[in-house]
Amino acid sequence: MVTTPSTKPPKKRTWKFWVLRSLFVLLLIGAVWLVNLIWFRPFNIRHFYDRVFVATVLRSPELTTLLGLPVLYDWTKDEWDNVSDAQQRRNFEQVKEDYQTLLRYDVESQSPENKLNTSILGWYMKLQVDREPFFYHDYPLNQMGGVQSAVPDLLVDKHQLRTKSDIDAYITRLNGIPIKFDQVLEGLKIREQKGIIPPKFVIGQVLTQMKTFIDGGVYKNPLYTNYIHKTAKLQDVSADEKAAYSKQVAEAIQHSVFNAYQKLIEYNEGLYARSTNDAGVWKLPNGDAFYRYQLRLHTTTNLGPDEIHQIGLTEVNRITAEMRTILQRQGYTDTTQTVQVIMQRLSHEFRFLFPETPAGKQMILARFKQLLDEADKRVGVAFDMRPKASLTVEPVPLFKQAGEALGRYQMPALDGSKGGVFVANLRSSAEHPTFGMKTLAYHEGIPGHHFQVGIQTELNRTAEPRLPIFRTVIPFTAYDEGWALYSEKLAYELGFYQNDPFGNLGRLQAELFRAVRLVVDTGIHHKRWTREAAITYMVANTGRSESEVTTEVERYCVMPGQACSYKIGMMKILELREKAKRSLGSRFDLKQFHRVVLANGAMPLPVLEETVNNWIEQSKS
Repeated sequence: MVTTPSTKPPKKRTWKFWVLRSLFVLLLIGAVWLVNLIWFRPFNIRHFYDRVFVATVLRSPELTTLLGLPVLYDWTKDEWDNVSDAQQRRNFEQVKEDYQTLLRYDVESQSPENKLNTSILGWYMKLQVDREPFFYHDYPLNQMGGVQSAVPDLLVDKHQLRTKSDIDAYITRLNGIPIKFDQVLEGLKIREQKGIIPPKFVIGQVLTQMKTFIDGGVYKNPLYTNYIHKTAKLQDVSADEKAAYSKQVAEAIQHSVFNAYQKLIEYNEGLYARSTNDAGVWKLPNGDAFYRYQLRLHTTTNLGPDEIHQIGLTEVNRITAEMRTILQRQGYTDTTQTVQVIMQRLSHEFRFLFPETPAGKQMILARFKQLLDEADKRVGVAFDMRPKASLTVEPVPLFKQAGEALGRYQMPALDGSKGGVFVANLRSSAEHPTFGMKTLAYHEGIPGHHFQVGIQTELNRTAEPRLPIFRTVIPFTAYDEGWALYSEKLAYELGFYQNDPFGNLGRLQAELFRAVRLVVDTGIHHKRWTREAAITYMVANTGRSESEVTTEVERYCVMPGQACSYKIGMMKILELREKAKRSLGSRFDLKQFHRVVLANGAMPLPVLEETVNNWIEQSKS
């Protein structure tokens, strides 16, 4: 039987049908995009950059608080990082997976901006992946930045106390410290089983810090005084509510915080008896390979420990000779005394010292502020960009003074809620002779870390085209510290030490200090120097006080390779500047050179060199 086709007209589609079908297609496309964004390789590499950054901060409530990230901060402000062994393993596997995803993108098809983004992120991730054989090679409790000080630091310096919600989160975090410290204790025990134990003198300092932290009682504890100070002027919290909150804070400190610290104290008292005084990481399993990894991590070069040691020795001789010339011009002509002995004598002369009193220490803070204000007014001749963030000067908290360096820089919050801070250690006025203060201020503040870090944290808001947010926070020690040390020399070149020969001696002494670090760091970790031998060499070759040198040497013991980054980074920046001057001649512009170095944020030294070389070629055309 033959059938004839139907002549029934096709069903007429209404506008609602086409709208719904379009929405369905858009939703389908969006779902595919979202699945790729979250679980697989995002189509757009910029989305991959952002995914990696967001995933990283979501895994770290502490990093979110540290950076002051809007919205994300409120989501996680009552949490601590999960530092259990299992979670840290999962985090590491995610880094490896993300690195492999990054490698699957075709670099040649990317824009010049994204090629630079990919190069910087690739360097950073590869350095993290290369750490796998040394997964446990660190000291979670140490006198420089261990968990025992990092936890109260975060609460005091970065946890906001502006609303009731902030206060509730603060109390929750206080009560969460026992879990956090139990996870740390788990890691310490794993490391002990693997033979990764800090030197005896490190454990001793950590014990002193923890005991000092809890010995003053609840109401003198910085976690309590911080709460009282920050909430005193809150208008939206009644007096009765403040009293109730104060009681909760005190109870949390007494029962949760102090008990958690006591648990760590008891374990470390036992660990102290089982530790040795061997200072270098050569003593760890596969310690020599670990140290080479640390040097690459911090210098972003392939320089080996023997090469770095020799660079240090050469620079020590050069700088010492330059200091000798200045001292002779100032009447210190006795060549039977070493430069270092003369510098030690200068550091005890009354004319260079502030009183060892609370008033004298306030004078030191005021002098640092004055120096930074003056530098801020004068650096315009060398810079056409500077951070919008403010810079303040604050003292190191009392309970942390013993183990901290003379000064450090605290980065601004990414949301602009707090500017940068130069934190000065006032444990002893004698450690701040006036001839050394300029250099420390320029290094930590202007035009040093505050310019470099301040500009970097603002790149996502000020750069055109806007940079991925990871570029605002990614660290490379040789770049960061190399810039700060370069800034010391730049200040001299800009005339900040004019008619101040002793200030210039302070600058050279600081540079000498960094050259000596190359010798001492490699001496401790590669040549197996003892702590005492390192202190003796450093005192003899820097002219610094034994107390300051001791703090420094003990710092190198827990941060292998980091101290080498300063001089290696500075020498590379100076090398690139001289290359640009030779290549461009009269067309060389110092402001433009500094813009090229700073406008892209931190990067590995090889990437910095490539960036400067590209600028040189563009400037020639």
